Amino acid sequence: MERHEQEEHVPLPLLTPYKMGNFQLSHRYTDTPGIWTKEQVEAWKPIVDAVHARGGTFFCQLWHVGRVSNQDFQPNHQAPISSTDKSITPQLQSKGYDVAYFTPPRRLRTDEIPQIVNDFRLAAKNAIEAGFDGVEIHGAHGYLIEQFLKDQVNDRNDQYGGSLENRCRFALEIVEAVTNEIGADKVGIRLSPFAHFMEAGDSNPNALGLYMVEALNKYGILYCHVVEPRMKILGEITETQDSLMPMRKAFNGTFMVAAGFNREEGNKAVAQNHADLVAYGRWFLANPDLPRRFEINAPLNKYNRETFYTSDPVIGYTDYPFLETID
Repeated sequence: MERHEQEEHVPLPLLTPYKMGNFQLSHRYTDTPGIWTKEQVEAWKPIVDAVHARGGTFFCQLWHVGRVSNQDFQPNHQAPISSTDKSITPQLQSKGYDVAYFTPPRRLRTDEIPQIVNDFRLAAKNAIEAGFDGVEIHGAHGYLIEQFLKDQVNDRNDQYGGSLENRCRFALEIVEAVTNEIGADKVGIRLSPFAHFMEAGDSNPNALGLYMVEALNKYGILYCHVVEPRMKILGEITETQDSLMPMRKAFNGTFMVAAGFNREEGNKAVAQNHADLVAYGRWFLANPDLPRRFEINAPLNKYNRETFYTSDPVIGYTDYPFLETID
């Protein structure tokens, strides 16, 4: 707590932690916090209270990794669930030397899908009970929701597969269940229609993105958080002619963008009405006073990728200095 006491003048912004929400059937990572038990809800309360005491707005990101998992993380070593039974090829981890192996998934039966939708609803309910200001439904990055959305993964022939409408049905049922539970003004969603994370690509991402935001308007959710087309592969920026502007124009709520923005690019995106908000992840991790640094255009701490997603609660997470410490 000492490091937070050093910074008094910049309220914390909206926070959507990358690995906050999780469900009993969705484990992939070790040390991933959950929000499906009473004990977990109680454990979150002092954390949420601390953020609120600093003037922050705190959203809990809910996710289900689906086939991006391994049976060693599953109850009774069962196969992870997905929209498909197609496996993911082994992936090189962010550190560049560890390889992740994924167990072949089990295709969800049609009659099982409502239970997964209900899991999201219960997680949202728990998040509000824990004191969070809202939730962000993680429908991006190749995880379960996107495994239904993308036609290069979803090979179903029931009402959750085939047509664009059918492939989006699962995501929209989750949105409806969550908004009915906690209110649309407390709900956001993250999408990455142009990305190919975890072998989850789509043959027509422009149509997918546009269909989703137009459908989301029905529910009146607070915001839509979208990964820019230039980041098709995690951590890699590429040139592209694709744009989020059709989605931006079609969506009625707050539109947030992400994908390796720096200060100048973020300011430009908002100034040119490309987005209402710009999300920062890696730079915020390395700079706990990022709003202040952006405000005065101060130098930034460089982040160290080798410490990302490690079990150490300090190294790479709470040891980056504030400006006052540097001074």
